[in-house]
Amino acid sequence: MKKVAVLQSNYIPWKGYFDLIAAVDEFILYDDMQYTRRDWRNRNQIKTPQGVQWLTVPVKVRGKYHQTIRETQIDGSEWQSSHWKAISLNYRKAPYFNDFAAILQPLYFNKQYSDLSTLNRELIEMICRYLGIDTKITCSWEYKLVDGRTERLANLCHQAGADEYISGPAAKDYVDEKIFSNMGIKLSWFNYEDYPVYPQLWNGFTHGVSIIDLLFNCGNEASLFMKHVR
Repeated sequence: MKKVAVLQSNYIPWKGYFDLIAAVDEFILYDDMQYTRRDWRNRNQIKTPQGVQWLTVPVKVRGKYHQTIRETQIDGSEWQSSHWKAISLNYRKAPYFNDFAAILQPLYFNKQYSDLSTLNRELIEMICRYLGIDTKITCSWEYKLVDGRTERLANLCHQAGADEYISGPAAKDYVDEKIFSNMGIKLSWFNYEDYPVYPQLWNGFTHGVSIIDLLFNCGNEASLFMKHVR
């Protein structure tokens, strides 16, 4: 039985995003969707002594009201050094900082990125390799796209040979389950609840930060605090 998930790319996503990738056989990056401002596509959060801090990749949006994530261009490269400075400043005391920094830092200093989709995919694939996730990752533009919100999702899954589509729970508000069932595809909802607490720097605990927080703090033991990564 082949399981498929379809989701927009995010910038250094949280641990739940990677658990969803690990739970399926093929993960389709859905970057033909419209780019949404002040969302997770070009930003995420890290933990600091003062609370959470946003790391935002600047993108070109002026006059581009209907551009897709795939079409979204990054505005300059100065953000790369400033993001790394913030990451290293707040995680250098973490137990596995040196181990994971050796893998993450080159992506900030050895290459410049022109578009958001390429940046997000490279970071996502690098983290998957670190976690040992071998799920096939593809892009929506590798398939034929049809009209209709649910119809397009179901058709993507059908083209990918899916027997089951695993969706994030937020999609319950708009997904028409009948369209999947008519194609012979089971629709399941992913559960992001009940994650265990892991050793984290600074006071208190925050679940929703970027997965780099977990990787700097727990290294090769990160899978112990995830649901589908082994």
